[in-house]
Amino acid sequence: MSLPCDSHVHSEWSWDTPVGDMAQSCARAVEIGLPAIAFTEHLDHTVWRVTVEGQHVADRLAEIADPDGTLTPPAFDAAGYLDAIERCRERFPRLRILSRLEMGEPHRHAGQCAEILAAGRFDRVLGSLHTLPDQGTFAEPWGIYPHRDAPGVVREYLAGVATMMATSGMFAVLAHIDYPIRSWPAEQAGPFDPTAFEEDFRHALRATARSGRALEINTRLPLHATILAWWHEEGGDAVTFGSDAHRPLDVAHGFAEAAQLAEAYGFRPGKNPYDLWGRVN
Repeated sequence: MSLPCDSHVHSEWSWDTPVGDMAQSCARAVEIGLPAIAFTEHLDHTVWRVTVEGQHVADRLAEIADPDGTLTPPAFDAAGYLDAIERCRERFPRLRILSRLEMGEPHRHAGQCAEILAAGRFDRVLGSLHTLPDQGTFAEPWGIYPHRDAPGVVREYLAGVATMMATSGMFAVLAHIDYPIRSWPAEQAGPFDPTAFEEDFRHALRATARSGRALEINTRLPLHATILAWWHEEGGDAVTFGSDAHRPLDVAHGFAEAAQLAEAYGFRPGKNPYDLWGRVN
């Protein structure tokens, strides 16, 4: 089986990716036999808190954040990004290189997102929920877990996904529905068990399916098979694959296993290697 398109890759044009490199990511894709790659740069407007108990959790965030730990994402350079895409297309003519965006919380920032979409051609847009309201501002799940009930954070996140589906029509793919699991506090809450959140996941998946959007199988953290089974049962018609790579070496990480998982739950490649994988039963 050939590898599917990596539909979620970040480069130096994403504000949180200091080690990203579009050209090197393309070279990596060619090296491993990837048919297509999509650069889905971050488009974020939510101002959020990036400290936990007074300590910054990552040097890159500390560099950008204000002294009080408040981060305002830098503006996205759409023109520079699109020029870089064209240069890579000229340099790697046999690789299909797609221009895409990962919009963070587009339902909160519709006007600002629309301005960027009008700046040029983007082949497809992913929608992401990264932050939740917390203590008068916003924070990512890892910044909320230390002072709130962990299961409650996951339930609030999944309810937020359903809200995003109902209030924004600006994106075609839901990215990383399992985002809060990346930082799940297993030492305090025990191993993560998706079945404890079945109704919450099903509600978010059902809202996604009814909106006509595709579900991303994000390999940054292997998607639990149970979640993909629920996606199929709730009427999901399509999936995409995304490594969420922030460095070239991680392009298409875990894709062989992800493709096998998708086939096992009734999804198959489209006519072109960069198409969505559609439901066949």
